[in-house]
Amino acid sequence: MSVPKHDALKLLRDLSQNFPSKARSLTRVAVKQEMRKEIEENQKHLSETVGVHPGDGELFINGLHIDLDVHNPFSILDILRGEARVLEGLHNLGIKGEHQGKLLKLPVNAVDDNYALDIRHPAIMWINDIENDPMYRSWPTGIQELLRATFPGVIRQIRRNFFNLVLFLDPVQEESVELVKLAELFYKHKIPLRIGFVFVVNTKDEIDGFSDAGVGFYRLLNYIADEYDLSQALMSMVSMYNQVDVGKSLSVETISSYMKRKFPSANAEKILGLESEYDYKRNEGALFYKKSGLGALPLALFNGVPLSSDEMDPDELETILLQRIMDTTTAFQRAAFMGQLSEGSDVVDHLMEQANVVPRMNPLILSTDRKYLDFTSTPVVDDWEDTTMFSFLEGRDKTAVVAKRMKYFRNNDEDGMSTVTTWIAGDFDTASGRKLLLNALKHVKASRGVRVGVIDNPSGKPTEDNTVLYRAIWASFLTQKNKATVEFVQKLLKEESSRLLQQGSKMKELLMQGMDADAFEKKFNTLEVDFILSQQLFCREVLKLRPGERAVISNGRILGPFEEQEEFTVEDFQLLEKITLSGSAEKVKAKVKQMQMKPKHASDLVMKVDALLSAAPKGEVRRDVHFIKDSHSILSLSPRENEVFYDVVAIVDPLTREAQKMSSLLMVLSQVVNVRMQVFMNCRAKLSEMPLKSFYRFVLESDVAFLANDTVSPGPVARFVELPESPLLTLNMITPESWMVEAVRSPHDLDNIHLQEVNGIVRAEYELEHLLLEGHCFDLSTGQPPRGLQFTLGTNRDPLMHDTIVMANLGYFQLKANPGAWILRLRKGRSEDIYQVLTHDGTDSPADAGDVVVMLNSFHSKIIKVRVQKKAEKINEDLLSEASESKGIWDSIASITGGGSKKDDGEKKKEDVLNIFSVASGHLYERFLRIMMLSVLRHTKTPVKFWFLKNYLSPSFKETISFMAESYGFQYELVQYKWPRWLHQQTEKQRIIWGHKILFLDVLFPLAVDKIIFVDADQIVRADLKDLRDLDLEGAPYGYTPFCESRREMDGYRFWKTGYWASHLGHRKYHISALYVVDLKKFRKIAAGDRLRGQYQALSQDPNSLSNLDQDLPNNMIHQVAIKSLPQEWLWCETWCDNASKVTAKTIDLCNNPKTKEPKLTAAARIVPEWVEYDNEIKRLLRRVEEQGDAEKEEHSPSASQHKKDDNLRDEL
Repeated sequence: MSVPKHDALKLLRDLSQNFPSKARSLTRVAVKQEMRKEIEENQKHLSETVGVHPGDGELFINGLHIDLDVHNPFSILDILRGEARVLEGLHNLGIKGEHQGKLLKLPVNAVDDNYALDIRHPAIMWINDIENDPMYRSWPTGIQELLRATFPGVIRQIRRNFFNLVLFLDPVQEESVELVKLAELFYKHKIPLRIGFVFVVNTKDEIDGFSDAGVGFYRLLNYIADEYDLSQALMSMVSMYNQVDVGKSLSVETISSYMKRKFPSANAEKILGLESEYDYKRNEGALFYKKSGLGALPLALFNGVPLSSDEMDPDELETILLQRIMDTTTAFQRAAFMGQLSEGSDVVDHLMEQANVVPRMNPLILSTDRKYLDFTSTPVVDDWEDTTMFSFLEGRDKTAVVAKRMKYFRNNDEDGMSTVTTWIAGDFDTASGRKLLLNALKHVKASRGVRVGVIDNPSGKPTEDNTVLYRAIWASFLTQKNKATVEFVQKLLKEESSRLLQQGSKMKELLMQGMDADAFEKKFNTLEVDFILSQQLFCREVLKLRPGERAVISNGRILGPFEEQEEFTVEDFQLLEKITLSGSAEKVKAKVKQMQMKPKHASDLVMKVDALLSAAPKGEVRRDVHFIKDSHSILSLSPRENEVFYDVVAIVDPLTREAQKMSSLLMVLSQVVNVRMQVFMNCRAKLSEMPLKSFYRFVLESDVAFLANDTVSPGPVARFVELPESPLLTLNMITPESWMVEAVRSPHDLDNIHLQEVNGIVRAEYELEHLLLEGHCFDLSTGQPPRGLQFTLGTNRDPLMHDTIVMANLGYFQLKANPGAWILRLRKGRSEDIYQVLTHDGTDSPADAGDVVVMLNSFHSKIIKVRVQKKAEKINEDLLSEASESKGIWDSIASITGGGSKKDDGEKKKEDVLNIFSVASGHLYERFLRIMMLSVLRHTKTPVKFWFLKNYLSPSFKETISFMAESYGFQYELVQYKWPRWLHQQTEKQRIIWGHKILFLDVLFPLAVDKIIFVDADQIVRADLKDLRDLDLEGAPYGYTPFCESRREMDGYRFWKTGYWASHLGHRKYHISALYVVDLKKFRKIAAGDRLRGQYQALSQDPNSLSNLDQDLPNNMIHQVAIKSLPQEWLWCETWCDNASKVTAKTIDLCNNPKTKEPKLTAAARIVPEWVEYDNEIKRLLRRVEEQGDAEKEEHSPSASQHKKDDNLRDEL
């Protein structure tokens, strides 16, 4: 904090990224007491306001929280671009400085898709009342009962109307029968559900109950409710419906016969006839239904929220309603806990006062898919009289001109500030156009905060004849006061006035008393139609309306075009105002008011800012992060004046991993965009250990770099200088989740860098080899992942380039890909025979397309969701059934990585291949690996295919393996699987490698591989591994060798003989993971991989658990995933086995000895005589490879040689 501001970020980066070298000197730096005190005060404030604690690292851009564990530079760039649109828009609207920040951080409500209708309506016939009916008197009434603990799934019986079901029914409809019966079921079983009916029947006065079944049904119900009670009315409904045959509807005869039988003394004429005393409120149901804007009958509302047509299926409705009750209980519990719901509260009033309750349902208004006008332009031309000039303007410029020239109807003559600005577009020489504007004006008169503008969209080319009415409106705007204009236009819009004009009446004859007739007539007679032509152009090009079509624009939100017969009522305008205000309009108005502008300009600004903020993508809530003091603990950088700037707040402890990354990111941000930056040093007061043990570089450049000869730099570089020479270092890459990056060129052992032994510079070149396509797949019928389902990924030309299997864990799958368009399909065979793709999300093809097209066109993660379903004729088929395996998924060949043999599937199936899997990292273990391979080949006559984990092999090994394969006649394949982001991550490279040995066996290899043998790199084989492959595993998915117990002097080191392992294993043995055989068929069939991953996820949260991950996990799971104990001779290890048993050893493992700690190379030469011979043979091979490479270099130019070498590698690997 003592260095100049512009050097402070550089120093922060230097300290955090090179801390091991700086630690000693930092201990001698004295910290001022003022800084300590200020840090503590700010930390206390941050903990209370945003939940940030000492040592935490957080980044905020314009109040948006940027989680650096989730975001990378590409996603942050997208955020900056999105913010730029809003910031530049506000800047263009003249909002700068503090006002800009305040408007940007306004809490804009996310678009709700769960609107509710107010159910406090007299048209609803409530059958029961939980709060007042005697049948519920034994239930407790207290709101706090919500917080009492109950068993999961139990519905609380509380004497409050928490849950309300309203059924809108036409009694004659066949679908009404089952719904009424369901309502009775809930009532009889005393489910705490208040049930109400709205009967929508014929409203004509001349209709009686003898001619219309619906009217008769309604009148009879009223009679029963009056003479008996509502409970009896419900039972009668069910009884009447029980007399209706299946497939038929309620008839007048059914009602009459029921009444005669059940109520023989009742006067049918007085009940059902024209003079019925029980016809009250008949029209109210139909009127309520019509005004509600709901869709086709029958309908149901749960606490006012309409159920979808799919949910209205009577077979599903019972389950859905019970689930809604459980879900809503949680919301009530939260309200009770927060004090929003008290003992004195009316529960229904509480429900109906929520923000999602609306007076009417209009899908067009309530839709979540919303489009907004862009008001942020400042055009050079700002007039619409010159249509030619107007036509050349861009869309946003046209919008700006229209907004500037628009005139408005208001509630009164006072020029007050309006919160909602509505534009009406239409042809006002048509009845539908006039009706739309008339409804808008009625709404204006009833609402003080609304103003209405008018845009003409004639059905034909504008002329004086077909724009009479609109020109009259405009003339009135220009010459009359607001009140006179509103009254005149309302008169003008009536159909009577339209007929008079058509019959030849003059406009002046329609003028009203109090208007300035001369001024009006002069303006009306001289108005040209050019500006109307510009308006028509605006409608076509910006509003996307055809001539004559209607639309409503509310604070820039476009609703329309409307259908010819579609009506937008006064109630719709009321709803639109409510929705607009509930977004950001009300909050914007409050901020604009503080700017003390003229009402006209203020109203315009509210409209424009509301449109801008509402159109912006809705993300998380913006946080207002500020500090108590900023003198000693905060680095502040000021933005350039009079320019758009980003508000960046960083909270960081300089000695954390977050600081290593964030310091570089903050430097680049300060260089590429205009920022106001605050960096708070969130240091911990005490440290118990070295906080950082790594050197770090974040490879992110602020600009394109050029070399001295003006050519573009070959790529970004991470440079480490002044590193200590004595420690052993490991080079590791931390990349975005969806990247598969590998070292492609380096002569050095990047896992074991000892600078004292290196001459010159250690260089390594990495490549982004693949982008990952990830997804989750579920069966729509069961909601569960379709375990064993296979997908293929390819192109039209090559449809099967990669494939994979769906995990049971979250239905996860991953496939390697590269930029471009890809097609995801179900694999031919049982997957395609049994399943079909129904829908998919996050893809680039229609949601119901069978072939799923995925476009990889950015460096972001691509995660899709696929929903499948069994075909109707295959509903009882099991994807993993034993009977179908011979021709099913297990015999298909997966081309995960390429490489190896190119024979067809049939030949591969017949070929007897010994599959050996191994892993290695670092030159030393690759040396052991080559020797292990040679020992395997020397002891078998069966063709061998080696499988290596590609992720951690050195470039030199990948360069030479093809030569070794050619020399010794084996096949090989390099496999890889990216650690899934949802699975608990390991940070140490060795533990990541261990994880790959056990966690991904079901998805790592092609599905045609039935059995695979894992052999540790530091093992020497002395027998034919074919015998191990063919060993009967007795139903277990894999076989391991138990640890030897014959070397008695090591008893004190046998950790599995005491404590947890002794009690967990019981009589079973603890097995070593240096050698094991896996029956992949069985392994996949019993979902062993899913079980192992599930147990790993649970255990790995404890850092003290799974110390030997690849070994501890299968031993821990021995009760769930059985282990076949292999004969002891299959693995001999000097550490644990006595010398006498070495004679029969089939493999020798160079185990570490915790007692002697003898180096492996020394132990290898001593324990295994043939090891030295193997080692020398490999050395001779590698020398020949090196000599051959030198000869090629002399023969060809360096660049040509390298190019050819790379091509060969691509062909072979």
